[in-house]
Amino acid sequence: MTDAWYVDDRCTNCDVARQLAPALIAEVGGRSEIVRQPRDAAEERLLHAAAFACPTRSIRHPARRPAPELDPFPMRLGDTDVLLCGHNSQHTAGATSYLLRRPGGTQLMVDTPRWSEPLAARYEALGPVTDVLLTHRDHAAHGRRYADRFGARLWIHEGDLDAAPDADRVLRGTESAEIAEGVYAHPLPGHTRGSVLYVADERYCFSGDSFYWSRTTGDIEVADSVTWYSIEELAASLARTAVGLRFEWLLPGHGDRMHLPAADMAERVRRLAERTRELRPRPVDFTAVRW
Repeated sequence: MTDAWYVDDRCTNCDVARQLAPALIAEVGGRSEIVRQPRDAAEERLLHAAAFACPTRSIRHPARRPAPELDPFPMRLGDTDVLLCGHNSQHTAGATSYLLRRPGGTQLMVDTPRWSEPLAARYEALGPVTDVLLTHRDHAAHGRRYADRFGARLWIHEGDLDAAPDADRVLRGTESAEIAEGVYAHPLPGHTRGSVLYVADERYCFSGDSFYWSRTTGDIEVADSVTWYSIEELAASLARTAVGLRFEWLLPGHGDRMHLPAADMAERVRRLAERTRELRPRPVDFTAVRW
């Protein structure tokens, strides 16, 4: 088909597009492929969303560019206080970033999309962004620039401070801390030395790369094949934190999102801690991640 959407050869298999248009885009041979063309305007909009989120701009159409008026980002996630920023950045390995809306109309940004002044203005139009929360070093690329643009505080853990040495707020140690009303930072060393979970209102868990929802296993998983610091430390972190962790929405940097009752999530995290304790260090292998 000459008038068909396709995925070009720059695809890095980051899974972002498949999350947004799962009926149209699938993993084939270790990369994304269009498995079915859109049948109506609603499905066309899904492909536009995937195109605007894809960090390598690999979701393409031979006859036209993605229509700017069909860019859905920032896009509200269901009936939540969370918006997907979209426009994932190659400099954060295609990580998903989020806006968390707070009472009074302010917002927190968790990790960052690619840098763009028009994007920053679009996010800020929804309300002042007071804080930019970095989950770990791999997602720090645009943090300072967004924080300065918003006049916001930039947060990172001391374990990854060299990735954002000019951060305004530095989390230390392994004790949980309330960093805004109803928002807690839970240091979780493992994926990196300075990895952090941010949990808001006992409802939203922004997990960075510490754990994610896998469609393959239908459960919460750790990406042990891309654990840069220590899988043993990650197991210890989960054992320490899992007991008191309460949330309904799992919102990772990489991997899929999921909404379940808090009790179900708590039990799954408890079992994840047990499984992770049995894991041993392994060579870094991006192809082994179970999306």
